[in-house]
Amino acid sequence: MKWGDLISLEYGKPVKDKVSKNGPVPVYGTNGQIGTSYLPPLCKYPSFIVGRKGAYRGIHYSKVPFSVIDTAFYVKPISDIIDLKWAYYKFLTYDINRMDSGSAIPSTDRYEIYGIDVEIPSIIEQKKVVKILDSLENKILINNEINDNLEQQAQAIFEKEFLEVQTLPEGWKQASLIDIAEYLNGLAMQKYRPSDREIGIPVLKIKELRQGCCDDSSELCSPNIKSNYIIHDGDVIFSWSGSLLVDLWCGGICGLNQHLFKVTSTKYDKWFYYAWTKYHLNRFIAVAADKATTMGHIKRDELKKAKVLIPEEGAYKRIGKLLKPTYDLIITNRIENKQLSMARDTLLPMLMAGKIDISAIHF
Repeated sequence: MKWGDLISLEYGKPVKDKVSKNGPVPVYGTNGQIGTSYLPPLCKYPSFIVGRKGAYRGIHYSKVPFSVIDTAFYVKPISDIIDLKWAYYKFLTYDINRMDSGSAIPSTDRYEIYGIDVEIPSIIEQKKVVKILDSLENKILINNEINDNLEQQAQAIFEKEFLEVQTLPEGWKQASLIDIAEYLNGLAMQKYRPSDREIGIPVLKIKELRQGCCDDSSELCSPNIKSNYIIHDGDVIFSWSGSLLVDLWCGGICGLNQHLFKVTSTKYDKWFYYAWTKYHLNRFIAVAADKATTMGHIKRDELKKAKVLIPEEGAYKRIGKLLKPTYDLIITNRIENKQLSMARDTLLPMLMAGKIDISAIHF
């Protein structure tokens, strides 16, 4: 059969209050959710969204009724032999960004999609495939929700223990970020390409830090660069130029590119220098935005100006017993999500192609 016999790609429409943050109706664009709305949903049932305009057009699923702006389609079933969640997973195996209508702005031609041949298994088989893939997706979502909660707990603890201090307790000291950690700038990795005899490792750039992982478009560098420029899961990375960001890297081994700091310390624990660096991020962003005095980045002098409080040993250990396991669990959950994502991405095309026997699965 062809997709045109099974689904209809419906145009999105402008949503006046899409900037709402707490509305009951999610609003999607070509790259995913862009806000919420209090207006009635355009699509009144769970379905998926297909990016229509833009250099990157994604595929996204909503498990609740939703709205779509005019840069994307939403999918309407026109046959009862198709499970929409199965169809969503099938669409993830397509590269819709290669489907271009030829207009001035890259865009998806829905009639090209309608003409794609698709082999449809029985509804029972479709639901089995969905069950397998959903089990992975749901665990990823649960881990993300847990991590969101852990981040909020960690922030609350940090604020209570450090930011609400009115007078400096006995034995505490004032210092700066540069006093509690080392900020190692990365290398110009184009100078360290892997040789023909080496298996390269991905280069960690701002793009990879922002998306939380490396991908097929990531550049490669030699694995034989100095060891302190090798990044591992759990390392604290600070993008100090362009898109300023501080995060716990959990995207596997890679090489540290310039414009990124690897933050370490021989004196203090990770929870301590990570929390303080992250605390100063908003100020750093404001400094970098003042391009009259900067080039869109922060200088090391700003690290010296970033004040921190160093507790006396007993208080430091007490606070560490609260924050260290919190951040350790965040890292563990992120690493697990990476493994789950890899398993999903491996299984997805095989399941969709019918290369895995799922006859024994019952539900």
